[in-house]
Amino acid sequence: MSLKKTLSTAAPLTLKIIAECPVTKARACDLILPHSTVSTPVFMPVGTQGTLKGITVDQLEGLGCHVCLGNTYHLGMRPGPDLIEKANGLHGFMNWKRNLLTDSGGFQMVSLVELSEVTEEGVKFKSPYDGKEILLTPEKSISIQNSLGSDIMMQLDDVVSSTVTGPRVEEAMHRSIRWLDRCIAANKHPEKQNLFAIIQGGLNAKLRKTCLDEMTKRDVPGFAVGGLSGGEEKDDFWRMVTLSTDHLPREKPRYLMGVGYAVDLVVCVALGCDMFDCVFPTRTARFGSALVPWGSLQVKQKQYAKDFQPIDPDCQCPTCKRHSRAYLHALFKSDTAAMHHVTIHNIAYQLTLMRSVRQSIVDGRFPDFIRTFMKRMFPSPDQYPSWAVDALTSVNVTLD
Repeated sequence: MSLKKTLSTAAPLTLKIIAECPVTKARACDLILPHSTVSTPVFMPVGTQGTLKGITVDQLEGLGCHVCLGNTYHLGMRPGPDLIEKANGLHGFMNWKRNLLTDSGGFQMVSLVELSEVTEEGVKFKSPYDGKEILLTPEKSISIQNSLGSDIMMQLDDVVSSTVTGPRVEEAMHRSIRWLDRCIAANKHPEKQNLFAIIQGGLNAKLRKTCLDEMTKRDVPGFAVGGLSGGEEKDDFWRMVTLSTDHLPREKPRYLMGVGYAVDLVVCVALGCDMFDCVFPTRTARFGSALVPWGSLQVKQKQYAKDFQPIDPDCQCPTCKRHSRAYLHALFKSDTAAMHHVTIHNIAYQLTLMRSVRQSIVDGRFPDFIRTFMKRMFPSPDQYPSWAVDALTSVNVTLD
């Protein structure tokens, strides 16, 4: 285990590297933010409109979560930044005493593409709530995020789907660099809110490298890898991730956006990423899909109607301590509380997985952890995803 080193003290963020894997690019860090210290690698649950669907703030704290997400676009629409600012920001509004990361609203350029139009000035949206036209500029995005008071703010970037090719990808990459400069200039609270840049460039290695070269010239507190996890081939995905981490500064946090599947998390930690977010664990819970070390367990299926085991006998979450598969199976037929219970379990699973990953890095046994994880996740080695095998091989991990 390496000695603790303070590598970045650009207020209001300090990154301490606690340990680095001598085989892969994985590392365990302490990310010191205004509201608490975040142990990385970390999965960050997504609370789009100031809450995680199906879980309370107290429950989220009880699971040991130290950072969650809010959505600038949706919160900016309603209840609006003015009201939230009067409540002492989003922390006060939702009574969350730990860290918040807010996205910029840029992702809605893809998810609500039929409602948006992109120009150099910004993104024109039609509100899905009342149909009014709204212009989201880099300055407006930062203004809303300043009002929300998040610990980490994301720049507004020009987002295109990861499956898009051609000149639009290059245009979006260069525009994202220009918009980063506008976001930096617009930040009214650099002494207490950290602005992260977002690396773009699609699946084009040359464009992504150009973006990396330009954005890393800016002295921002952290960097995100964007423009992935949008339906592209996994072989392209991991190559763009490792290209990005190869060229991002060691002394600053690296955030891979939109990644939440367990295999993806473990592999991308090996590729050098520190932070992750995704709606997957909470969204899939609402359909009765519980995350487990061997994949997923569909509690609505008939086979669990008389199964009195917990979802995962080894899980220590409140759901697994109190309720059986049979109870949850029955509850899904009659009560929305079933979604609540599985959501708690799924968030606990993600957070516990990342704690285990971190501990294995600190203990110097991360490659062995990966092998054990993959053996449990897949019944036989011939079922390992080829992209994961190739990605891990690239960082010197061979699977049995």
